[in-house]
Amino acid sequence: MPSQVTVSAKIDKELRKKMTQLGIKPSVVIKRALEDEVRERSTKKILAEASRASEILKKVSEEDWTDAVRKGRDER
Repeated sequence: MPSQVTVSAKIDKELRKKMTQLGIKPSVVIKRALEDEVRERSTKKILAEASRASEILKKVSEEDWTDAVRKGRDER
C-alpha cells in the first residue's frame, strides 16, 4: 500500500455545515479533485512537450531523415 500524507484546507463554517447535512466526506472530494487536477496538468504538460518536439522535428529535412534511417540500417 502506498504511503499517504495529510493535506488540509480551511473552509467556511457554513460550507462545513452544509457538507455535514448532505453527508459529503471532504476527504473523498479533496482526493478526487486533486487526482483530476494532477491528471489534467500532466496531460497539458505532455501536450506542450509534444508540440515543442514537433516544432524541432519540422526543422529536419526529408533528406536528413532519409540519411539517418539509412545510416541506422547500415549499422545493424
